[in-house]
Amino acid sequence: MTATPGDPFRVVFVCTGNICRSPMADVVFRGFADAAGLGSRVASTSAGTGDWHVGERADQRTIDALTRAGYDGTRHRARQFTHADFAHSDLVIALDRSHERILRGWARNESDADKIALLLRFDPAATTLDVPDPYYAGPGMFDEVLGMIESASRALFRQLEPAIRPVH
Repeated sequence: MTATPGDPFRVVFVCTGNICRSPMADVVFRGFADAAGLGSRVASTSAGTGDWHVGERADQRTIDALTRAGYDGTRHRARQFTHADFAHSDLVIALDRSHERILRGWARNESDADKIALLLRFDPAATTLDVPDPYYAGPGMFDEVLGMIESASRALFRQLEPAIRPVH
């Protein structure tokens, strides 16, 4: 962790356009932190490798899938990942291997590269390393992708929880 003891643990989730997968991961991860009473100990966000959707809301199908699962994705606004995200994050989570390759190419040093991880690597039940892009699919695929993200985010949160829980 690069945070000082009083700082929150900072995570950024990264996909292509920041309107489908990474906003889901951000909302879900924050949900787990809030449910555990650790919302103030976690600062999560999301970003895209591309700039096509900067400033836009999440895809409506993303918002709908999140809503059906009990989450609120309406506050999200897309943004592009920048080098500053490496400096401001403890962990940079890629949603698929193409994002991981791009992020590793953008890493300026070993410290940046060491922060990069694939989301599905945290889920021992995952049968793939890539969260599929639901953008060109129907609403059912958004629900399927959300299920994958929930499972992996739960595993990620369980791994991080001991480190972010305050010591009394």
